Amino acid sequence: MAVETGLSNSKLNNYLWLSLGASLATLAIKTLAAWLTNSIGLWSDALESIVNVVAALIAIWALRISAKPADHNHDFGHGKAEYLSSGVEGSMVFVAAGAIIISAVMRLVSPAPLESLSYGLLLSLSASLINLFVGYVLLRAGRKNRSITLEADGQHLLTDVLTSVGVMLGIGLVALTGWAILDPIVALAVGVNILFTGYRLVRRSVVGQLDGTLPPEEVETITEVLNGIAGDPRVHITQLQTRESGRQRFVYATVSVPGHWTVQRSHDVADAVEEAVDQAFAGTTTFVHIEPNDETAAVDPPVG
Repeated sequence: MAVETGLSNSKLNNYLWLSLGASLATLAIKTLAAWLTNSIGLWSDALESIVNVVAALIAIWALRISAKPADHNHDFGHGKAEYLSSGVEGSMVFVAAGAIIISAVMRLVSPAPLESLSYGLLLSLSASLINLFVGYVLLRAGRKNRSITLEADGQHLLTDVLTSVGVMLGIGLVALTGWAILDPIVALAVGVNILFTGYRLVRRSVVGQLDGTLPPEEVETITEVLNGIAGDPRVHITQLQTRESGRQRFVYATVSVPGHWTVQRSHDVADAVEEAVDQAFAGTTTFVHIEPNDETAAVDPPVG
């Protein structure tokens, strides 16, 4: 089976620097659009872009921490830092959604006229195209390299695109109908939609912190390669456990062997298990426990 390869941490960080650059650019564009139009919808969209900037900075930090090797305080590495990034980003989405909803309600109570709508729409569209491209790139890279940090950041940018589309639709309706009240109504709907995005990000972060197993397809692959390495019908994989920590994989296997085997022979089996898992998924940390099975007596009856 081919060895899985992934991008180095420095190259993954390049994606996040791209995200930061895109977030800064879209923040500037959306702020200008909101200032020109006085639209609460566009102001809410700009507010979410501030969250994008902070989230990108946190993601850069988390990815750098997660790449650190194991040390005396962290025997299993620092992979869970990626889940922390996802959780913080999801929490920030909640805060942004709350601010948007409050602002929309205030604008419903005290409506205000909008101005320069055509310029605002054009600027918002250009910002959305930037986020659409960068978000797709991040999401694809995150899934390919099993990085929840890249996935979360990419998903956030794509959600921002949906937010902007909703806001632009509202602005367009205001321009066509003259009903200024549509602006805060759209902003309110956008805020509620963002709440669901924040919930999904926080939920995935919590699941990761609880040591979830590897995806079913990966567990199936590991099971297949381990069942094929025994070379002796008396060698059995009696227990297989897995967990993931960010991009890190951990496999725990209990292997039963005849009790009369030497330590060296049993150790060779353990090495074979570790090598087989590493060939299937490079970089996986594998722990093997050897125990005697009941077939020993049939081979070596007790002496005396």
